[in-house]
Amino acid sequence: MDRITVLVIDHQPLFRAGVRQVLSKELGFDIIDCDPTQDPLPVIEASLPDVVLLCSDFATLSTLELGRKIMRYYPGTKVIVLSSDPNDEKLFKMIKTAAVACLNKSSSAEELAATIRRACAGEYPVNERLATRPVVARPTVEPFQDMASAGKITDGMTTPLTQRETQILNYVASGYSNKRISRVLGISEQTIKNHVSAILYRLGASCRTHAVVLAMRNGWLSAERTHEDKVAVY
Repeated sequence: MDRITVLVIDHQPLFRAGVRQVLSKELGFDIIDCDPTQDPLPVIEASLPDVVLLCSDFATLSTLELGRKIMRYYPGTKVIVLSSDPNDEKLFKMIKTAAVACLNKSSSAEELAATIRRACAGEYPVNERLATRPVVARPTVEPFQDMASAGKITDGMTTPLTQRETQILNYVASGYSNKRISRVLGISEQTIKNHVSAILYRLGASCRTHAVVLAMRNGWLSAERTHEDKVAVY
């Protein structure tokens, strides 16, 4: 099994040391850390970590911007946000950075390690948290629209999605996990994973969030369509 390199970014040395200690007990993990008051990007450039644990309790704007930069310059690195108060508003903001998960800082070592492994396996645990909030999940589409309308992401788009891929991407935009999409559509979870991989490839997207933004920007996905599909399955 390939080793997983994890970079911990937090302004508290004791917290970084604590995370290093608990994760160092997990097989296959290499842990490094840095202080966010210093520029973390050179550390990421030198180490190319598989996962960055980005703590959101230092200045919110700087956290969001750092998350965006990591995804922009190092799309192969997964971002997991650690927060003392991962409420819905903060969760939605973190999704804008293409974070794959958002955990409470008080989460157990087992949950943190499992989330890191899932992220490295290509999963997006953040969608599962949204799926448990049917009343508030719909606003997650609004940040996607804001990003698309502002033109913050520019990629060359040439190949349109198939009808099935568009359908699946609508559910992704609503916060559905692969497992939940497979249950709704009546096809295997592995088939959903294959479709998602194809979507990322076709759109040249670095992650599911990026794919949603690009599809919306090109008019292949809309908040209205997403909401209609979502209401239809309840």
